[in-house]
Amino acid sequence: MPKKTTLPNKDTIDEVDAEISEGVQHAVRLVNVSRVYAVGDSEVVALNDVSLDVTPGELVVVSGPSGSGKTTLLNMVGGLDYASSGRVILMDVPIGDYDETFRAIFRLTNTGFVFQSYNLISTLTAVENVMFPMQLSDRRSRELRKDAIKLLEDVRLSDRINHLPWQLSSGEQQRVAMARAMANDPPIIIADEPTANLDAESAEMIRGLLVHLNKIGKTVFVVTHDENIIGIPGARHLRMDKGVLSANE
Repeated sequence: MPKKTTLPNKDTIDEVDAEISEGVQHAVRLVNVSRVYAVGDSEVVALNDVSLDVTPGELVVVSGPSGSGKTTLLNMVGGLDYASSGRVILMDVPIGDYDETFRAIFRLTNTGFVFQSYNLISTLTAVENVMFPMQLSDRRSRELRKDAIKLLEDVRLSDRINHLPWQLSSGEQQRVAMARAMANDPPIIIADEPTANLDAESAEMIRGLLVHLNKIGKTVFVVTHDENIIGIPGARHLRMDKGVLSANE
């Protein structure tokens, strides 16, 4: 049973965040992790006894056929799902031992997500979408907006800050998603097929941003079919097949 541990206030959040930001040995550590889903009267093994160590600052790329367990693996790495068995440790914190309140705050402060479908909030402008993950901050809204605008400038969207998602191209929406992923300056960036729905120019920009984030010290974990991401120099390439994770040969 998960421990009923919560973070009731901002001061406690800051204390926990400070504690896990120094001297971290593993950005991600999976120990004999399995994930089994019940489908009617049968079971589907999405992850089968997966073990993985990722040190801070690594660029890890996972490929594999559809239905191989890649997204389930990503959900484990991002703390979005519980393991059926085994241990999930993120930033040296055994995330599976805690309740959803802790896990939600942990994700917000330690991971930045980039999804294939962008997952922007349709009623918020680009700058408001970037500001959204900053909601736990005790800083003034004006300061948060300034930081959000800077992040949008970094992804070359300074002229789109007040546009709604439907007013942006697919590539622009994904760049907003990249800026939002960096909103709280998290140590881990997680991307699920980040270039799948993009034109060649936009895809190249997203690849460049992922490389840049890794070069400035972020742990970057990408699930993709994009051969240009798989082939990034220095990237660690892993492969999923039928729930089993292995080093690419």
